[in-house]
Amino acid sequence: MPQTARPATPSLRRFGGLDGLRAIAVGLVLVYHLFPGALRGGFLGVDVFFAISGFLITSLLLRELQLTGGIRLGAFWRRRARRLLPALGLTLLVGTALGLLAGGDALVGVGGQLAGAALFVSNWVFVATGADYFARDTPELFRNTWSLSIEEQFYLALPLLLLLLIRFRRRAALVVPLMVLGLGSAVLMAGLSAAGQDPTRIYFGSDTHVFGLLLGAALACAVQREPRAAAEPEPVVEAEDPIPVIRIPASRAKTVGRQIGCLLTAAAGLSVLGYLSATLPEAGPESFRGGFQLATAASLATVWAVTRPGAWAGTALDAAPLRWIGERSYGIYLWHWPLLVIFTQALGPRSGAGLPLLAVGALTLVVTIAVAALSYRYVEQPIRRLGLRRSIALLFAPRKRSRRRLVVASALGAVLLVTVPATVVAVVNAPDRSSAADAIARGQEALDERDAEGGDAEKAEDQAEDQAEPGSEKGADEPAPEVVDVEGRDMFAIGDSVMLASLPELDEAFPGISVDAAVSRGLGAGVGIVEQQAGQDSLRSVIVIGLGTNGPVDAADLDAIRQFVGDRPIVLVNAHGERDWIPGVNALLADYAAAHRGVVLADWDGTIAPHPDLLAGDGIHPGPSGGALYAETVQQALDELEQPGEAIGYAAPRR
Repeated sequence: MPQTARPATPSLRRFGGLDGLRAIAVGLVLVYHLFPGALRGGFLGVDVFFAISGFLITSLLLRELQLTGGIRLGAFWRRRARRLLPALGLTLLVGTALGLLAGGDALVGVGGQLAGAALFVSNWVFVATGADYFARDTPELFRNTWSLSIEEQFYLALPLLLLLLIRFRRRAALVVPLMVLGLGSAVLMAGLSAAGQDPTRIYFGSDTHVFGLLLGAALACAVQREPRAAAEPEPVVEAEDPIPVIRIPASRAKTVGRQIGCLLTAAAGLSVLGYLSATLPEAGPESFRGGFQLATAASLATVWAVTRPGAWAGTALDAAPLRWIGERSYGIYLWHWPLLVIFTQALGPRSGAGLPLLAVGALTLVVTIAVAALSYRYVEQPIRRLGLRRSIALLFAPRKRSRRRLVVASALGAVLLVTVPATVVAVVNAPDRSSAADAIARGQEALDERDAEGGDAEKAEDQAEDQAEPGSEKGADEPAPEVVDVEGRDMFAIGDSVMLASLPELDEAFPGISVDAAVSRGLGAGVGIVEQQAGQDSLRSVIVIGLGTNGPVDAADLDAIRQFVGDRPIVLVNAHGERDWIPGVNALLADYAAAHRGVVLADWDGTIAPHPDLLAGDGIHPGPSGGALYAETVQQALDELEQPGEAIGYAAPRR
């Protein structure tokens, strides 16, 4: 019985080199995440993906418009679902089940993460919960799904926008609006950064980070060609394949001059990407005010150069290993992050196994490649070609059974049988907050209790009892202070969440100490606090500063603090944690203390490093026993102040 012919599936020339470019992009992300510090700007790989995806998907839609005069929205969205959902669903189920086994902080907020990933709004979920993409110490299990959500939101809107713009029947009507929207998004990112907006909001926001997709779409519209005459057959592929697999012969390249131009353009684009990936700082203002934008421009230039018909640049990036990785880059990107979180939790430096981060990264890389290859072969490809129902029917077809089909069916069935109920259990029992958040909350409760009991009044009373402080006018003509022990009522401490988590132990070790500590505080904020206290003439005799955890420090800020405190001695508490800037912070604090009389270093990093078990799951915030070590570290620094000499230059205050 004759059947009605189905509408033609849109076809597309093969864009040489894009699989290789995808391999480079996922490689940047892998190195950045798995081997911290090796490639400080490797996060730009995501922006390379955005540029490629915007170009490819728009090219496919334009081809369909040329061939059929319209866009079948349902068919397009169905193809996208076949491409993205199988691997995503498998990753979410298996990742959650493994997180349940790993325990600890791996499952914090996992219910919201799963909902965000399923509804393609992960980026906004992370904005709402205050997640930080650049923080390795408090990782969400599925943080990497933020970029997939932005892409899916783009895929929902793009065909509708093209159908609206195509009515004008001019290429400029397509290119200009997409360029304006893309440039507007790029400018918005820079503008919000200049206005001091939260970097998390800027990085995760669809409005501020969609410009790579939009400008990739604009590039596709700008270079789109009319279909060839029927007499000249054109290689075609199924639309479900993200990068067609038939190569355009190099003989169709225009001229040697143009080929060389494409090669130079691709080389320049890749060089810029390499330089930015090696130098661009995490969450720095320069990243948002030019870094991401320049990386996108370099990506687009490279995409243009490698996709010219018969381009040598595309052929160079079509090397078999690069193509193999590029074809599986989606799965590699999906799997690497949850596996890294789970392996770090279960096997990392703070676990019983105690593997170094380098070993954890290497293990994650090997397992990621293996799992992504299996997922590509047995899950993604069959469903992309046949759809879910036909794939399942074929897998279990009685007349087509084989040992391999039986093994695959049994393995997939076992995975689902285990992971689905495990996911339910994980969501129901997931902790509301991390161990680090618990440690901080404990300190905040102690601070609130102190304030409720009249801590400010007690502080004022202590201040009234104090005699003249070093550097004050009242004590200017008095003899040099005698050496006595520093007491809590002599001390004013300014700190971040690490000091806040240690507050109960500081109170116990130094009764009467005044502590002003808050989450996410940097040294710049500390300058303002000291200035305010000095203006109110309420500074105590010894100043303790612990403000190096949340970002780089500037010696100029330390100079400003010394200017406000006068001759009062200062204790600088250094930082501990797996953050790129902390080694530089600690080196600067040590050098500053060595170079300035009256300034001593409290080596928190050296004290806590041998005791990772006394820290929360983030490896930064101390629990009760860790807080006691924090107070002990401060006391050791105070002991130096109580032994005046040429290196220190100050004794403890005289009361």
